Amino acid sequence: MRQCLFSVLILVGMTSGSGASCVDRSTFVRSIVSITREFGADERRAEPGVLGIRGTGWFLSSRLVVTAAHVAEAMHLSTGDWKEIEVRERESKASIPARIHALAGPHAEKMAVIELQTALPNTVALRLRMEPLAPEEPLLSVAYPNGKLRFASGRFAQYGTGSSLAGAALLEMHDGNDRLVLDHGASGAPVLDCEGRVVAVVSTLITQTLVLPTGRVRVSTAWQTPNVVS
Repeated sequence: MRQCLFSVLILVGMTSGSGASCVDRSTFVRSIVSITREFGADERRAEPGVLGIRGTGWFLSSRLVVTAAHVAEAMHLSTGDWKEIEVRERESKASIPARIHALAGPHAEKMAVIELQTALPNTVALRLRMEPLAPEEPLLSVAYPNGKLRFASGRFAQYGTGSSLAGAALLEMHDGNDRLVLDHGASGAPVLDCEGRVVAVVSTLITQTLVLPTGRVRVSTAWQTPNVVS
C-alpha cells in the first residue's frame, strides 16, 4: 500500500545506517530543512482538525527550496499568492512568505520548487546529478520525519515501471533496523549519492498494515526489497 509522507498536524484529542563508504551525512544538515505551513481559520474549517502540513525540503539556492509536489499542494501553496511557511534547520527556524516557483517532472508525482520571498542566510545549496543510478548503488538521505532530524542510508533497487511508478526510483532505505525512518514528514527529502549530489526526492514510503488480535500494526516491506518510492 502506497502512503504519502507529508505530515498532517492534528488537533490534540482528535482523530542509522552506516553510510561508511560515502561522504559524512552530517555535512548536509545546513542544506536540508523541515518545512511547515499552519492553516488559517478558513482552511481549518474546510478541513476540521487539521492544523497544517509538514514536509522536508532542500536548498537549490538561498531563495529556492525543493520538495515533493504533493507537499506544496497540501500546503495550499500557489504560483501567485505569498503564504507564510516555517523553515527549520535543527533548532534554527524562520517564518517566511513563500509560493510555488515551478513544478518539475514529466510523471504523475512531480517535484515543487518553492520560492522564498526573502533569502535565508548561511544556507548551502545541494548539487544535482543528471546521470542515472547504477544497480545496487549506495545512497543517503537526510530528512525530518515527524519534524525530527533523521539520517538514512541504503541502496538503489530499480526504476519503476507501469503507469503509477514510471520514472520513479525504487530504493531500500533504513537507519539500522528502522525501515520506517523516512516516515511522515520525510516527503521531499533529497536522496544523495556518495558524492553528496541529489539523485531523487523522497515521495512515498511503501508499507502494509497487519491486523493482529492486539490491533493494527503498520510494517515495512521485507529486507532486500524496496521500501521507498522517490
